[in-house]
Amino acid sequence: MRTYKLTVSYDGTRYQGWQKQKNTDKTIQAIVENALGKTAGYPVEIYGSGRTDAGVHAKGQTLSCSLRGKIREETFQEVINSLLPEDIRVIRTELVKNGFHARYSASGKCYEYHIDTRQKQDVFERRYSYHFPYKVDKKKMEEAARILIGTHDFAAFTDKKEEKSTIRSIYDIMIAGQDGKIQITYRGNGFLYHMVRILTGTLLEVGMGKLTTEEIAGALVTGERKKAGFMAPAKGLFLKEVYY
Repeated sequence: MRTYKLTVSYDGTRYQGWQKQKNTDKTIQAIVENALGKTAGYPVEIYGSGRTDAGVHAKGQTLSCSLRGKIREETFQEVINSLLPEDIRVIRTELVKNGFHARYSASGKCYEYHIDTRQKQDVFERRYSYHFPYKVDKKKMEEAARILIGTHDFAAFTDKKEEKSTIRSIYDIMIAGQDGKIQITYRGNGFLYHMVRILTGTLLEVGMGKLTTEEIAGALVTGERKKAGFMAPAKGLFLKEVYY
């Protein structure tokens, strides 16, 4: 058996997230696993770098799997893609060392969140950005972002309390934008359940003056979810890249 790493992009609008579920076959993992099995000619189990929620998109989700013998990556990828719906694509196939695991071998991830603050949302981007038609102070958001960068206990920024550890490291938060559009890029060693979406809602509340940088610092100290901001919707979020 040989280990392969596949990089996948998908529009998450129609799907119930990445992870397979018993009550639906509309998950990315189930659909890709099915296509891989048909291509290989036998059942193939895949392991993703992590879960994405229903409605979240990916430009560079990664998965690992074991296949019998060596394959021709380009031909194999062509066949897989011919079996996938038009909103899911394998964009890279690589032979890697045995023992590689898409989740456990990862050293970090990069997410992007897209926001449209204009009164009328862009017609062509409405499925891929959060319509937030309010004026926000980008400088205040950047000040709050600097507080969040580093290694902290992010218990206040997740909805899942049964995590073994809520300590994570954020390497960088970049806020860019023009013409009413804002893109927030997050890079870190890992992110908790709903963490990026809650961080985004928090930064937007700071930008509107509803939260202060002092309150953000306080949320990190207390770990109380109610002290952080709202959770931004799934459709503006993209998993951009997984680092190894």
